Amino acid sequence: MSAVELHARPSPDFDAKLAATTALLKLAAHDFARAPGAGAPLVAQASSLGAEDMVISHLINTLQLDIGIFVLETGMLHAETLQLLAQLQATSRAPVEVFKPVNESVVRFVAREGKDAMYKSVDLRKACCHIRKVEPLARALAGKKAWLTGMRREQSGARAEVPMIDTSDLTGGTGRVKFNPLANWTWGDVWHYIALHQVAYNPLHDQFYPSIGCAPCTRPISLGEDFRAGRWWWEDESAKECGLHVKQHNTPEKAAA
Repeated sequence: MSAVELHARPSPDFDAKLAATTALLKLAAHDFARAPGAGAPLVAQASSLGAEDMVISHLINTLQLDIGIFVLETGMLHAETLQLLAQLQATSRAPVEVFKPVNESVVRFVAREGKDAMYKSVDLRKACCHIRKVEPLARALAGKKAWLTGMRREQSGARAEVPMIDTSDLTGGTGRVKFNPLANWTWGDVWHYIALHQVAYNPLHDQFYPSIGCAPCTRPISLGEDFRAGRWWWEDESAKECGLHVKQHNTPEKAAA
């Protein structure tokens, strides 16, 4: 059974949720319109190429909004994820940028700690995430005033209060606004949209991978397990973030390692 067949069950108020999401995306594009002569949009979507992010990218393209899209290619992604990235780059109206980790940093880390360092301790796993995700994110967001994510309240306890518009990073005139257009969507809503619009998605979702990250740190989940149980499954639940969405009262450059 495909992920669409298994999960596509819209909420009773799906149409209202979609309308709110559409309005939010238009607001983001309007409030952070490209500056005169600017070479890139001031707002961009951070896409993990998961089901939620593919929905957001589809909406950006369908609405023809001046919102860029970027992907963090960690060097450890599944082959299926890389194939989906190539497909998105080939079909997206919005520009799709790819940011990779600094190769020298990766080489030094692996030489010092080993290729399986992420399994040895939480600190080493977070150090790997910092090199492969957090530092590239800082480069991806350089010059941006706002960004969009696919975070949803239903994904985990740590995300249960995710707002649709997060201004908590705006301190002292610095930081960025974070938009979470699908914050109140259910997993069923996401797949209902994918089914309605024939949105391309990662085939790993058909193999019981609801949340897909780097290959060594992602596994399929079993019936009854939490949505993010397949991410860093050897760690305590409270540690299961990579640093991209950790509150540090500063910019992403300093967010978690």
